[in-house]
Amino acid sequence: MKINEILSSFTIYVNNEENELLESMPQGEVLLSNYDERQQTIINNLIRKSILTRIDNHGSTSIKKNIR
Repeated sequence: MKINEILSSFTIYVNNEENELLESMPQGEVLLSNYDERQQTIINNLIRKSILTRIDNHGSTSIKKNIR
């Protein structure tokens, strides 16, 4: 079995709350401060799962979706 075959069938579990937040997010960069505390906790979980990327820009933090 080739690595490409394994990676194409590899899925990351996302609960309903995480999925709703992901669907409501735009494709581009968004400031993390635009979200409330609960949403930021969910976003941090998605960053740990490598579904979102954290971008630090001189004191401000942005997030961006990884290609899904």
